[in-house]
Amino acid sequence: MTDRFPVFFVALLLVAAIPLFAAESPREAALRERAARLAGSLDDRALAAQVLLTGIDGNGRLDDGTAELLRRIPAGGVVLFRYNLSVAREAIAPFLGLVSGTAGSGGIAPFLAVDHEGGFVHRFGEGVARLPAPLSYWNKSRAGNKKLPGGKARREALAAVEEDAFRSGQEIRGFGITLNLAPVAEVLTGENSAFLGNRSYGPNAAFVKEACAAFIRGMERAGVLCTVKHFPGNTGEDPHDRESAIGLDRASLDRAAAPMIRLLEASPPPAVMVSHALVPAWDAGRNASLSRAVIGSWLRDGIGFRGLVLADDFSMGAVTRAPEDAAVEALNAGVDMLMAWPSNIDSVHAAILAALEEGRLGRGRLEDAAARIIYEKLRLGILRP
Repeated sequence: MTDRFPVFFVALLLVAAIPLFAAESPREAALRERAARLAGSLDDRALAAQVLLTGIDGNGRLDDGTAELLRRIPAGGVVLFRYNLSVAREAIAPFLGLVSGTAGSGGIAPFLAVDHEGGFVHRFGEGVARLPAPLSYWNKSRAGNKKLPGGKARREALAAVEEDAFRSGQEIRGFGITLNLAPVAEVLTGENSAFLGNRSYGPNAAFVKEACAAFIRGMERAGVLCTVKHFPGNTGEDPHDRESAIGLDRASLDRAAAPMIRLLEASPPPAVMVSHALVPAWDAGRNASLSRAVIGSWLRDGIGFRGLVLADDFSMGAVTRAPEDAAVEALNAGVDMLMAWPSNIDSVHAAILAALEEGRLGRGRLEDAAARIIYEKLRLGILRP
């Protein structure tokens, strides 16, 4: 028995490992390996740029200053807002093609990102379809049942979420958009309703989870990656203006974040955006977006999420650190991609380079972040092997 035990033990380990390896196709494994090699081949300046998601100036045009900035710091992604996109429909694709070509001058095409949630979160001008508000699908699901979503009405509402996301995804992908900073996977409560409003899919946890999964499926069918937000949640305080804290213990947090957690476990999206809220149950001194405990111990190790982790804008009032300091802290905490703006991208980029040179940020951590970004670009087909 002593001689045979190790063989038996190894066999058990191999059987147990089958689901882990079966979860990733040979193509995905090959793309992941290619992404790691590409990330490792970048020099420090390009590597530090790849983890930046920057806003740009200009409405439908790329001025000389912005073009020079994107060539000098070829950001891994460019996020567009209404002040960039309130132009004629036919002008959007040429403009975004110019943005992509300029930011991609470092050799790796950028994500072109937008908040395309539906309802009042709509960044385009006239002529581009506006998605219905997320909360409207919950209301549709309750037809004939004022307390719980009914069977047929619920199925129809979820099918509408996916079909609307697919059609809208096709339209924005046609413009060149590849990353959607949506959906909001937070359950609507009395506490967060002042901030979220109709951006949530409603007060029912199961419906929120299924509606978000349907939205992601629809967008992915159209070739647009989604970013679930904002992990692990928000309060009624607007993080653009002030600090906020989620005052729940860990068990209560798990219940409150159940739709997001179940979504990340069952059908992981490509990306998650971490909230700027303080989560004292996990880390009393840092915003979730800066916390190794929240990102590393809970999101990565506890829930098992292996996709991209994005951080929201560090110039928001909820974050008391300077954006340059917050950028380095967030990357060390496990964030893969963070926002910067034309006014501070130089200083944020320089802060990352300084942290690399001084050993306050390991190159391996930055390569890991860039590899996740590049993998999704390879998978999308905007960066070909």
